[in-house]
Amino acid sequence: MDWEKINNEYINLIEKNPYEYYEDYKKTLEAVRNSTAIYKGEPVPFLYHPMFYTPEDVKDFEYIGKIIMSIANKVAKRYMDFPEYRTKFEYSKLLEDLILIDEGYHINVPIGRFDIFYGGKDNFKFCEFNTDGSSAMNEDNTLARILMDTKAINNMKKKYNISYFELIYKWVEESTKIFKKFNPDIEKPNVAIVDFKESGTPYEFEEFKKAYINKGFKAVVADPRELKYIDGKLYFKDIKIDLIYRRIVTKEFVDRIDEIEDLVNAYKDGSVCMIGSLKSQIMHNKIIFKVLHEKETLQFLTEEERNFIKKHIPYTEEFNGEDIYKEVLKNKDKYILKPKDLYASKGVYAGKSFSSEDWKRIADESLGKEYICQEFCEPFTREFVNFEDGKLKVSKLKTITGIFMYNEKFEGLYTRLGKSTIISGLHDYYTVPNIVAEEK
Repeated sequence: MDWEKINNEYINLIEKNPYEYYEDYKKTLEAVRNSTAIYKGEPVPFLYHPMFYTPEDVKDFEYIGKIIMSIANKVAKRYMDFPEYRTKFEYSKLLEDLILIDEGYHINVPIGRFDIFYGGKDNFKFCEFNTDGSSAMNEDNTLARILMDTKAINNMKKKYNISYFELIYKWVEESTKIFKKFNPDIEKPNVAIVDFKESGTPYEFEEFKKAYINKGFKAVVADPRELKYIDGKLYFKDIKIDLIYRRIVTKEFVDRIDEIEDLVNAYKDGSVCMIGSLKSQIMHNKIIFKVLHEKETLQFLTEEERNFIKKHIPYTEEFNGEDIYKEVLKNKDKYILKPKDLYASKGVYAGKSFSSEDWKRIADESLGKEYICQEFCEPFTREFVNFEDGKLKVSKLKTITGIFMYNEKFEGLYTRLGKSTIISGLHDYYTVPNIVAEEK
């Protein structure tokens, strides 16, 4: 059984009675409007069609996660142990010092979302490592619950066992397990979900807060500027904070460090457990794609890991110097330019999307400006149903799938679709929930 067969069955089901399913689709639109699947104040754009996977695909994702975690741990150890290796990342002295702080639980990537272009089995390429402020769990889970209750999925349930990946309560479970390594004596740590108010995703934060509270923890959503360090303890108002679920991305953490001195000092002193630590930046910054291909990195990895990198990590160089500039201009369709440390596809340009004249302008503006150039990877496509002006339409859309890793274990997925070369919230896109279908 493969996902393509299941996907085609779903399309055929809708095509047999499009009016009935359009009426049901309108109900899902209303359900999403009234849900917490909200991004930047608007309901998340979605389709009346989930991303179907099989148990075999899940095994693939578990394997991918296992290998990338092994590589991440070895790279982080090398970074921590060898000052000369750190120079490859070109981090500031401030950031390097923050990375080197002992976080107290010795897990390099406690939470991450590894975005891939997935074509099945061994046919995939990595797009991005989001090991810093990983998000969108609530989008997937909210849409999954809504679509699981549709007429179409209920009809599919006659033949298949259908399930989704629960991602909110699972993080509560795994984050509090990690805390036990930091301090086994506190049975129920007080939790703060922390990000700058103007940067966070409040609907998702509230879902995590509710989940912590439902599991018996005291939990708050806090702006880091509101935290106060008094007599060796970190407080939010009158609540002592034991565990911080950090959603502040490292770049903003460093850029605004003067605004959050109490949090920084508590972390340096080991007075609070912050998940994740600043070590997450080692795998998060896009320069890691270049570092992974370098001889010094490959030599401390296993043969399996070396082959994994060569096959699945796109070729990457810093966008500096005349030679690489000429190469990127000459072969624009082969390359994509990305800033080293921005997120949500900000400042990302694919050569094939631009004329030669516009590409030269972009290259001139990006050269030597903290950019990487990377082998362009064409996203895989799937057919999806959509309703446009009440009429059923089946379209091929490009897909990108994020693999969620909690406490070094595979826990779920996040998928976006689009027609554009770049699939993200800055471009026309859809989010669809990830559903596992297994024949009864």
